[in-house]
Amino acid sequence: MFLPWTQNIQAKGYVTTLLPEQRPQGIQSVISGRLENWFVREGDFVNEGDTIVHLSEIKNEYFDPNLIARTNEQVIAKSQSISSYDAKVKALENQYKALQQSLILKMEQTKNKIAQGRNKINTDSIDLVAYKMNLEIAENQMERTQQLFDKGLKSLSELQEKELKLQQTKAKVTVQENKLLNQKNKLANSIIELAATENDYTDKLSKSQSDQQSALSAKLETMAATSKLQNQLSNYSQRQQFYFITAPQSGYITKAIKKGIGEIVKSGTDIVTVMPDVYDLAVEMYLPPQDLPLIRPGDEVRLRFDGWPAIVISGWPEASTGIFSGNIVAIDRFISENGYYRILISPKEEEKKWPKILRVGTGTSSFILLSDVPIWYEIWRQLNGFPADFYKKDESEKEKIKRKAPAKSIK
Repeated sequence: MFLPWTQNIQAKGYVTTLLPEQRPQGIQSVISGRLENWFVREGDFVNEGDTIVHLSEIKNEYFDPNLIARTNEQVIAKSQSISSYDAKVKALENQYKALQQSLILKMEQTKNKIAQGRNKINTDSIDLVAYKMNLEIAENQMERTQQLFDKGLKSLSELQEKELKLQQTKAKVTVQENKLLNQKNKLANSIIELAATENDYTDKLSKSQSDQQSALSAKLETMAATSKLQNQLSNYSQRQQFYFITAPQSGYITKAIKKGIGEIVKSGTDIVTVMPDVYDLAVEMYLPPQDLPLIRPGDEVRLRFDGWPAIVISGWPEASTGIFSGNIVAIDRFISENGYYRILISPKEEEKKWPKILRVGTGTSSFILLSDVPIWYEIWRQLNGFPADFYKKDESEKEKIKRKAPAKSIK
């Protein structure tokens, strides 16, 4: 009754791998397709990148055997359209600059005509004043000659000469007045022409700028269409690579889920299962929530594998034979769907190595070693249904908290 007994927690589990990428892996098809040819069979070893199965297309939009070549031609045509729009935009920019230069020259030309018109008006105004003075002189001479003719001092021919001169002077004044009026009208027309020229070129410049923006917009649309076609071309090229499904890593083909030639494979569905050839063994076991507070990462575990002869005395592990040692390396933080917590156990390096012939999925019987107690205490604990070493660990935790707590907290 007073012999030492090692408390333990027993549970069932199975062999798995320590790393997720080392576990059996289902290989899926990225695209939907028709199964055309198998390159492997169950049990074959495949290297990374080896072809496993060949699929053919089942979607009508990808049936064209020259799909990539024709899409590439569309991309080239659209790219050339971009170059054409670049040339058009450059030509419209040059046209806009030429119109600006023409506007400046036309405005200067019209302004010069206005200045010339004003100078001619000044000149004609001065000439008109001179003609009017000559008219006054001619009128005075006519009056004096008429008076002298009435007195018989001037002859009729002299009187007629004065009348003729008076008429000629009046005609010159009338001509000059008409000339001055014409020059004023020309000046007004030049001013109107200046405003009309500015409006006309403003309209031309606006139209040229609008054409330039339209060309730029068409260029951007063509660039967007080209980018979309390039994206389609890249997608088509990538899609054709998915017709051959390859092994993501080296391993053994363990199960062919899809079998028949001509069978339709949907995207994302498993086709075969591959077991990696290099893996680190571990044991996965499940514990009830009531035992979870008793274990910690690093606790020692003893394991018995199915099919491996062993004599197990759980309370005296040193007297057991055919069992292997391990350490807890991970404890789930969340309960599993079966209502238990999962723990992961890895081999203990300094102890006896696990059998090399173990396979993933082999069943195990595991018992986690706790404290050494007398047999009478273990019998008493079992009869009362107390958890193993629970209160002792709980008290030790409280002592640690008290030692770390500040003085005020203790008070």
